Amino acid sequence: MERSPTVSTANKTIRLADYKPPGFSIPRISLVISLDRHETRVKATLDCVRQDVTAASIRLDGSAHMRLAGLAVDGRPVAESLYDLDVDGLSLKNVPDHFTLTIDTVLDPAANTRLEGLYLSEGCFCTQCEAEGFRHITFFPDRPDILSLYDVRIEASREHCPVLLSNGNRVESGMLPGGRHYAVWRDPFPKPCYLFALVAGDLECLSERFVTRSGRPVDLHLYAKPHDIGQCGHALASLKRAMRWDEDVFGLEYDLDVYNIVAVSDFNMGAMENKSLNIFNTKFVLAAAETATDRDFDNVEGVIGHEYFHNWTGNRITCRDWFQLSLKEGLTVFRDQEFSSDMGSRALKRLDDVRLLRTIQFPEDSGPLAHPVRPDSYVEINNFYTATVYNKGAEVIRMMRHLIGTEAFQAGMALYIERHDGQAVTCEDFVRTMEDAGGRDLTQFRLWYAQSGTPHLDIRRSRDETGMTVLEVVQSCPPTPGQPVKEPFHMPLLMDWLPRNASDRSAPRLVDGTGQRLEQGFLLELRKPVERFVFADVPVDAVPSLLRGFSAPVILKTDVSLDDLSFLARHDDDAFVRFEAAQTLGRKTVLDRMHDVPVGSGEAGQALLAFFTHLLSGPLEDAALTAELLSLPGETEIGDAVDALDPVRLHRAREAVLNTLAANDAELLQASYTEYRDRQTPDLSSEAKAIRRLSGLLLSYVARLEGGAGYVGEHYRRAFTMTERMAALVEAAHIPDHAADGGGGGTTDLLDDFYRRYEEYPLVIDKWFAVQAQSRRGDTLQRICKLKEHPAFTLHNPNRVRAVFTTFSMANPACFHTGDGSGYELLAETIMEVDPINPQVAARLVAPLGRWRRLEPTRQKLMRAALERILSCKSISSDVKELVQKSLQA
Repeated sequence: MERSPTVSTANKTIRLADYKPPGFSIPRISLVISLDRHETRVKATLDCVRQDVTAASIRLDGSAHMRLAGLAVDGRPVAESLYDLDVDGLSLKNVPDHFTLTIDTVLDPAANTRLEGLYLSEGCFCTQCEAEGFRHITFFPDRPDILSLYDVRIEASREHCPVLLSNGNRVESGMLPGGRHYAVWRDPFPKPCYLFALVAGDLECLSERFVTRSGRPVDLHLYAKPHDIGQCGHALASLKRAMRWDEDVFGLEYDLDVYNIVAVSDFNMGAMENKSLNIFNTKFVLAAAETATDRDFDNVEGVIGHEYFHNWTGNRITCRDWFQLSLKEGLTVFRDQEFSSDMGSRALKRLDDVRLLRTIQFPEDSGPLAHPVRPDSYVEINNFYTATVYNKGAEVIRMMRHLIGTEAFQAGMALYIERHDGQAVTCEDFVRTMEDAGGRDLTQFRLWYAQSGTPHLDIRRSRDETGMTVLEVVQSCPPTPGQPVKEPFHMPLLMDWLPRNASDRSAPRLVDGTGQRLEQGFLLELRKPVERFVFADVPVDAVPSLLRGFSAPVILKTDVSLDDLSFLARHDDDAFVRFEAAQTLGRKTVLDRMHDVPVGSGEAGQALLAFFTHLLSGPLEDAALTAELLSLPGETEIGDAVDALDPVRLHRAREAVLNTLAANDAELLQASYTEYRDRQTPDLSSEAKAIRRLSGLLLSYVARLEGGAGYVGEHYRRAFTMTERMAALVEAAHIPDHAADGGGGGTTDLLDDFYRRYEEYPLVIDKWFAVQAQSRRGDTLQRICKLKEHPAFTLHNPNRVRAVFTTFSMANPACFHTGDGSGYELLAETIMEVDPINPQVAARLVAPLGRWRRLEPTRQKLMRAALERILSCKSISSDVKELVQKSLQA
């Protein structure tokens, strides 16, 4: 029996308001999977139990990417008249209350370029089932609130697939006729089908043992292709650190005998937390000193931690429906941020997180694709794996901790685990546990889950006739698609008063307004459109230190003077406030330059120049923080506040500021650069990484000076680590060959050398592609077109596509927004080329085209035309179509 599907119901809008509990539960599923490159056979046996007496039929999700080869109820074949089959699944009519359903399907993994469901990566079978990939393997109610026990038998060629892996513990294995073998895996914990995983291939293994705090041994295995296994040690060590940290901080212990990680090179996401069988993009596993930068090492540690932490916040407790995605992702991002902060510098990690919010999430929240942390509707859930759900979602968790306090938050986490272990729950369930643990009413706080957009805070200070100091805080939130009017948010504002006289021992007191004195500073609670906070004993010259630690994801406007900003940038003890003061000076200077104010003439520019000189002249006590203070805000962040934006004009203004800063402090920069370049060592200590961070930043300035190409070439040749080599390569990519002055610092020389050194390392070659895609050279667009024809480029590998086209469209505004629209056309053309191969990857490329309304009129027209060209493509996927339509309608 084989049947072909009929009509499609694709592009249907799914709404949170329409959620209904499943009509049937599937307490147990047994899978027998016989692997073959082109004809994999899957036999699924489902234990089906009616939960809703009104459910006359059972609906099983499926897809056109598999063939139905058999269907039986309680061992008896089902007549075709008793079920309806379409490309989105099948409906089985008139079924009993409790029955066994057997389904046979046939798949072609080698033809699966979408990289969801079961596919091949470098000859290795692997799966990706989140969010809706399981329906491409067998027919099943593919929703996260169906929790099942899984028994999985895998059969494959022993020669080609000596390693057979799935979830849980391996309970049996053996040989089969014809050179094949099998393995049986049993997972003792019920899970949704999106957490099912399978890997089979010729892999090598790196193993260690971890002993839990209760004394139970856990075998840790990290699998990779033979040529990659030597780069996996850092990932395995990171896993052990994450396991110990989760025990120490949250009291959460691993629950199985084995924990497997597999690294694959073709992967749509960063990694996947499948129960006991994590599948990772090689980008977040492989790390060795000669091939990975310091940031790569940090990212590997953070992502390894993230996926492990999902064992409790995502796997043991999962989402009721996909609208609750931030329940697991926002919470687990918060947990991995805390882990990374404890493993390294808390201040620097916070600044990195703030930068990600401002460059990716804030623009998302102010554009046509804005959506709440808990969306109300979707067409393709794949389009909601966003910075809003993940990173803004993490900020919501962080704010909750500020409001109820760390001790209550920890108690709330313990209560959440105790109350909901083994369940599929909602964001509301999580907030309720925090209310119960903290004794707080968080009703208004829930708006963070329901309202989209980035709130704005406008803060003004005054002194009344009695000598009291008043802070007036006005909050607002701009309209976003579908939400023209916003209610005020409940949020924490951390602040303090910084006296200019260091010997001043005044102790300011909050005498009116909702808030509390902390060990350091104040926690003010905002609930109304306008709030007044009255303080006593504030020194007349004290400067407000606002939004300490970036206590809420907001855009802040204040009446703090340029002189006050300079003071905060020099003296505040909060790293974010120092950073933000310096960034504000930079932002104001660039905006002045856009309006033709010379850098040295405007008040902001003068303050910025003086601050730079101050930093470079004094002792650099914290090299990594100094690097952050010497950096300018990016063009995306600055441009987000400009109406009718001309991105090229903004780029030129920012470049002019950078060039002026370099020229103004040329001798200090050269001296500091030489000092820190010579202090570099190849180890991964915090000090060594901080020195490399500052050295690379200083190189970006001295490269702008006369003879700068010589510095770049020498930095490249002297490099101990990939961090140093990449710092030089990034700068070299900006330098025209004729400007190299024989210093060996020209683009072609160093790029060619880099490619020859690392052509056997795909992740390093991704970097080679990316530095060219972000080059400031005038011929970059032409070079990108040539890169598409390079033998090492492929549209089938997501990492390679992102290296060129995400970098080009997100990190190179001047090139992407070239005046004739050719940058937009190139991206649109690429989206249409990638879409038939991998719709998820194609959809991820749409966002830069979506913010066309923020541009000046000529570019608006050109960008809109590019979107309309994509939409006119008859074979466009629902992934891409949803985002393009929203971009045009907003």
